[in-house]
Amino acid sequence: MAFDTVEFSEINNNALQVVERVVTAAELQFQWFSSEDLAAEYQGRWGNYQLWFAVNAELQVMHVSCGLSLNVSQSRFGYLYPLLARINERLWLGHFDLWHEEGQPTWRHAVVFREGPVPNDQQISHIVGSALDDCERYFPAFRDVLNNGTDPDLAISGAITETMGEA
Repeated sequence: MAFDTVEFSEINNNALQVVERVVTAAELQFQWFSSEDLAAEYQGRWGNYQLWFAVNAELQVMHVSCGLSLNVSQSRFGYLYPLLARINERLWLGHFDLWHEEGQPTWRHAVVFREGPVPNDQQISHIVGSALDDCERYFPAFRDVLNNGTDPDLAISGAITETMGEA
């Protein structure tokens, strides 16, 4: 099967230009690393979140990830796997994973646009919003399991409790 590299270049540029518009509108700091990927940073309630967007034009897929500012040593990975499973059961969009090289819990999602248009501003905005909401919601659970050895179910129940008013 032959591929047209001009089309691939256009796909990369179009999808990531949409991302650039969305992160610019959200007033996030961002940086292009190549014509195929860019990164942005968001200061959340619990820490910094590193958003990364990469397009594989041949597959016509955009990978979106959002890393939590937690450093996990390889000896602690086993503590997080039950938590990851419990959290991922609850998510409709994306999933959490551990990036071994970075030692970082990361929210991930792939957007497939094969034979169709690249995602629009609203779609990218929704994906970014979901990533950041999930990271903010579950960051305390990751921290509690890592730092305190909290049971994953207990850590999640504390993380998803909505606070009403102020104490």
